[in-house]
Amino acid sequence: MNKVKKFLYSQKAAPYVFILPFVLTVILFWVFPIANGVLLSFQDVLKNKWVGMSNYKRLLSDTYFRKAVWNSFKYMVGTLVLLIPFPMLFASMLNSKLMKAKGFFKSVYFIPALTSVVVVGTIFRLMFGEMDTALANQILNFFGHSSIKWLKGEWTGYFALLLVACWRWTGVNILYFLAGLQNISTDLYEAASIDGATKWQQFKSISVPLVKPTTIYVLTISIYAGLSMFLESYMLWKGNNSPQNIGLTIVGYLYRQGIEKRAMGYACAVGLVLLIIVMIINIIQLALTGTFKKEER
Repeated sequence: MNKVKKFLYSQKAAPYVFILPFVLTVILFWVFPIANGVLLSFQDVLKNKWVGMSNYKRLLSDTYFRKAVWNSFKYMVGTLVLLIPFPMLFASMLNSKLMKAKGFFKSVYFIPALTSVVVVGTIFRLMFGEMDTALANQILNFFGHSSIKWLKGEWTGYFALLLVACWRWTGVNILYFLAGLQNISTDLYEAASIDGATKWQQFKSISVPLVKPTTIYVLTISIYAGLSMFLESYMLWKGNNSPQNIGLTIVGYLYRQGIEKRAMGYACAVGLVLLIIVMIINIIQLALTGTFKKEER
């Protein structure tokens, strides 16, 4: 007992004791599932048979998988275009001394992120319904345009999906950028103002460069979130079978193969390919943004 106490209170052992829960969590919920997934991806689980690279070869010729990759990539690009520059601009406005009721607007922007995806998907599905009484069609009718079937067209469905993403995550990204902007010294803005710089010039030359670490973080998590999106699409189309698979994502295809068809080996191959795609894209963007470069002293 004394030896255990001595070990626990030892200064050398203390750091290892503190990080042990984290290490165990990573091993149990990250390393082990990935290792198990890799093994399963080389098997036909239902037949309990080792099939080697067959699952990966099947992926190369799978048109549904290619469709899912294209849909996920298209969604990711759309969210990057909309959910980085606009939240940064809104955060800059909230950070301004001229802005009133900042706490109220922060709350209003963040509320959508707290709303259940089930509720959000149901509301937006009704908004973009086929009937003339659907909100989106009422707006079209008001401007003299005939009603359309939003969720049956590839690009109209894509627009609805992006709108869901913007509604849910704009507030979250605003808070990220707001935290980064509040770390910038006000002296820089005051000096620029004295030199005659406009608000736009201050935003472009001070805010954007100095909030770069936050931008890289938001970019990284947005790439992952965009490629791994599933629930929004599932709820918007009321299932995993959208017309002509216009809402099928990589995770949606993984769900279709693993849960609906019980082809767990093939589903694991899909999941590992998704992991590799996310890692490659993020490593490239981190390299391009200079994250791996050593800071000059």
